[in-house]
Amino acid sequence: TMGNWLVNHWFSAAVLAAWLGINIFLFTYYFLFFDWDERYFYTRAILGSALAWARASAKCLNFNSMLILLPVCRNLLSFLRGTCSCCRRTLRKQLDHNLTFHKLVAYALALFTAVHTIAHLFNLERYNHSQQATDGSLPAVLSKMHLHGSNKWLNPIHSNQTTVEYVAFTTIPGLTGVIITLALILMITSSTEFIRRNYFEVFWYTHHLFLVYFAGLVIHGIAGLVRGQTEKSMEEVHPHRCAQYLTQKDEDCSHNCCKDPEFGSIPAESWKWVLAPFLLYIFERILRVWRGWQKVVVTKVVMHPGHVLELQMQKKGFRMEVGQYIFVNCPDISLLEWHPFTLTSAPEEDFFSIHIRDAGDWTGRLIDTFQQQMPRIKVDGPFGTASEDVFQYEVAMLVGAGIGVTPFASILKSIWYKFQQADQILKTKKIYFYWICRETGAFAWFNDLLASLEQKMAESGKADFLTYRLFLTGWNNSIANNVALHFDTATDTVTGLRHKTIFGRPMWNSEFAAVAAAHPRSVVGVFLCGPGPLAKSLQKSCHQHSSLDPRKVKFYFNKENF
Repeated sequence: TMGNWLVNHWFSAAVLAAWLGINIFLFTYYFLFFDWDERYFYTRAILGSALAWARASAKCLNFNSMLILLPVCRNLLSFLRGTCSCCRRTLRKQLDHNLTFHKLVAYALALFTAVHTIAHLFNLERYNHSQQATDGSLPAVLSKMHLHGSNKWLNPIHSNQTTVEYVAFTTIPGLTGVIITLALILMITSSTEFIRRNYFEVFWYTHHLFLVYFAGLVIHGIAGLVRGQTEKSMEEVHPHRCAQYLTQKDEDCSHNCCKDPEFGSIPAESWKWVLAPFLLYIFERILRVWRGWQKVVVTKVVMHPGHVLELQMQKKGFRMEVGQYIFVNCPDISLLEWHPFTLTSAPEEDFFSIHIRDAGDWTGRLIDTFQQQMPRIKVDGPFGTASEDVFQYEVAMLVGAGIGVTPFASILKSIWYKFQQADQILKTKKIYFYWICRETGAFAWFNDLLASLEQKMAESGKADFLTYRLFLTGWNNSIANNVALHFDTATDTVTGLRHKTIFGRPMWNSEFAAVAAAHPRSVVGVFLCGPGPLAKSLQKSCHQHSSLDPRKVKFYFNKENF
């Protein structure tokens, strides 16, 4: 429900409201300032309200450029998470929405860039038109001011032959504007989910165009092509008093408006906005390099079916929690590329591990390299908020879809260790695990993990602690025939596990009804790592199957962001 969402996400909602509010305030304030301020009376005579559109969007661009780097300072976020460890977990968990906020700011940059560019195209057209006008109107007179003295010009176009293309590619604002816009377009288009998942290298390298973006942004306003009347000139020849005389000036002028108005540039100020976050980001990168140089020992390499590589590693001072992730770099493949991987080990183990499937150029080359030699590995992390909420519920329903099954390796192992050691933190008495995938090939390793857990639980007489169901959503005739042949065997033909594979998608209503019937007085935590549409249907089921009676079953939905 909306109420629950606000309780759990009040911090996100507050940040979002503040961000929106500041954007709206900056835009409105500077729009009205440039549309009304008398220093820009003459500038508006040529440009009209396009001046205000360009300047207001420029302020918002500066503000959002200041924010864009902060959500990707991973070590800064980890530090904040550490310092607010006494805060409620919901607050710490909000810091995991950092990339959502980063994307939001990026979309705002795209929007304000479009507004700024369109406004300036109008401005150029009007500057050009005024320069070519010979009708003695105010814009025409103002455009000839450059003939009266070096600091008297208002219109940056001084020739009748100037085109928009000429200004765009030969002036500092024009050229940097084109470069910034291209860099922004490339960064946004190459960061779609499809490209990030399948061509991570493309995303990684184009995203480093942010250096070009910031360099261009700082230089962009240096030339000061948009000008306003100087304070001194305002005192001498105020436009309200003297504008009328500009178009009808006598040769032997005697009144106090004879002097021509003088104009000055608006100083470049983007650097003031972006300097501090940029320095913070530089410090972040230095910290990453330093952490990356700390020695990592690969203690075990396992090649699983489906071309999946498991690396077990040790690093001095490394402490992990369930549901966290690390960044990995292999200098033999690429000095610059760092790739994120969810940790699949439990904190109770004396190593940390990741499972790498062949999902692109870099991962493919890493797997091939490890099959031939033992290359050096650099590790940065761990990052992310621990998914410790799982331990707080008597009954937990865990749902992993596709690649989203990976974090549950860590969670399931950790729960089992805590269960064996009779850990006081662990309130869990029963786990239902739902694994939904198109094909099991790439997840054979997870299959093995479930099998070993199943065996350990059976040996210690706790076989009923974990109930799991595997839903195969993609299958062919040969699998179906094989299943039909071996229907009465003790283990499953697809996975070799005791619990049978179900073909098709889960019927959540019946799954929730069964759990509610088995635990009529429990509080059930529902955890998903998977796609958005699935989250919606699980949230709906939680709502439908929770009893209004406080003594009866309640379902609480938690979506994990990995």
